[in-house]
Amino acid sequence: MKDLGDLKYFLGIEFARSKQGILMHQRKYALKLISEVGLSAAKPVVTPLDTNIKLTTKEFDDHCNKTKNSGSEQLADQKAYQRLVGKLLYLTMTRPNISFSVQTLSQFLQQPKRSHMEATLRVVSYIKN
Repeated sequence: MKDLGDLKYFLGIEFARSKQGILMHQRKYALKLISEVGLSAAKPVVTPLDTNIKLTTKEFDDHCNKTKNSGSEQLADQKAYQRLVGKLLYLTMTRPNISFSVQTLSQFLQQPKRSHMEATLRVVSYIKN
């Protein structure tokens, strides 16, 4: 066995020791996520999700004939949405304040719409704050 010293960085989580205890954060991971999405120059927002937003499934929109509604069209690149929500789920380990928003957005992984992607990008803008 070999002693590698104090733990500093493990699986994207940074550790800092102080007299009060150990601080875990994912600052580097969050900054990388913000730059990957392309929101480095975007304004940060105060809340992770808009309080008046109604996120619905594609089936619900088809059933209620709401296909003309803005944001109700299905995403062409579903994999990008799924990857982004997966990265946000990993970030919830040290950022429990986004857990509800990310859990809500993860319910639409099967058939994401443009409105779901816009809401996910808002969560990333919140992380920037």
